[in-house]
Amino acid sequence: MTNGLTTMPTVKLGGFYPVLATRDVAASRDFYTRHLGFEVTFEADWYVSLRRPDAPQYELALLDHAHPTVPEGHRIALRGGLLLNFEVDDVDSEHQRLVAEAGLPEVLPLRTEEFGQRHFIVAAPDGVLIDVITVVPPSQEYAAQYIDV
Repeated sequence: MTNGLTTMPTVKLGGFYPVLATRDVAASRDFYTRHLGFEVTFEADWYVSLRRPDAPQYELALLDHAHPTVPEGHRIALRGGLLLNFEVDDVDSEHQRLVAEAGLPEVLPLRTEEFGQRHFIVAAPDGVLIDVITVVPPSQEYAAQYIDV
């Protein structure tokens, strides 16, 4: 099967998850477990594997940016450039929990977008942006841009 550009690989994918390079593995672990419901499945001082107990297919790993397994020319923790989307049923209650109650730094206030999202963005200690989203009906203009798959 082709998609117009390349053919599908024949190798079976056993897993796929982001690994975030961070300057403070422990602070990042605490953030993702305390505020976003992940649990630790492996932990060393330089690497932590996380997953959601309610959805074990959702995994995330944290890696010390200066660890020797990272190629020498790439041992820097970049600030920003990565946005993780978390779709939830009730973004307003999550906003209350994460911003009002937990005091996480809000970098985009809660708002409804014409393209079909009600969301807000907070910053994680590793510079990653966390976009908490509830899907809402898009405006007519944007509805026409969605493709049924």
